[in-house]
Amino acid sequence: MTFIMMLSALILDWFFGEPKRLHPLVGFGTLANKLESRFNQNHHSTSRQFILGLLALLLCVLPFAVISFFISQFAVWGTLFSILVLTLCIGHRSLFDHAKPILHAMQQGDIEQAKTLTSRIVSRDKEHIDVNKATIESVLENGNDAVFATLFWFAIGGAAGAVTYRLVNTLDAMWGYRTPRYLYFGKAAARLDDVLNYIPARLTALSYALLGNSRKAFICWRQQASKWDSPNAGPVMASGAGALDIQLGGAACYHGEWHQRPHLGTSNPAEAKDIQRALCLVFFSVGLWLMVTGIIVGIHHA
Repeated sequence: MTFIMMLSALILDWFFGEPKRLHPLVGFGTLANKLESRFNQNHHSTSRQFILGLLALLLCVLPFAVISFFISQFAVWGTLFSILVLTLCIGHRSLFDHAKPILHAMQQGDIEQAKTLTSRIVSRDKEHIDVNKATIESVLENGNDAVFATLFWFAIGGAAGAVTYRLVNTLDAMWGYRTPRYLYFGKAAARLDDVLNYIPARLTALSYALLGNSRKAFICWRQQASKWDSPNAGPVMASGAGALDIQLGGAACYHGEWHQRPHLGTSNPAEAKDIQRALCLVFFSVGLWLMVTGIIVGIHHA
């Protein structure tokens, strides 16, 4: 049933994409913002900020995880509920919906439009965005965050697993900044997201390596991943860059400040056509995961 539910959710997501209105994650973000403004007070000690951040995390995630678990236990309705939950949690189609218009703008020579569209999916300054690099990095990293890690935790823990992972990942995106406001308050969300992503990120990196330039992907993964500031994004993006045989990383401007990030991949510059190649890498990796899941299920029932 797990394989059938995963396949059904991926098909539904591919045909319908994200809800244009009333997306549950948008409502969850509103709840998280309210709890953060209530709990996150900078006059607290650092240890108290951490404890309050942990409490806010539990209040945001646990109720939805518990409810999802109990509803998913019902026979028919639980199965339908689980498919719906996974459909809402994964974002495979959304990767294409965001990246394709950027690719089209680049192909038409409309660099300003491409920069505007890219600035909506990454937090870099529009004026200094390297469109090709930024878009490909977003596709590769979100291939793990929005697709593969969600599928992994659904396979492990059903609807409750997918919900828990997706909500923690959302909180990390909202609170996991190393700024005075979030450094201690958001640490629990950031660390838990690191833990939940550890295995899926490496399986994602392996998938990219197997389906791209395997030799270069494994070399880049081994030599470059540890240099990246994120323990999970490093393997994913280094392997993905090597698999595509292009260079990612390097200098990027965030909120008026330049950050010198390590270079990942090879020396070949990223081009517009590589955006499509990155999307294909994620697409075929989804197929690989489904095939492996089907084989495991078949062996289990043999």
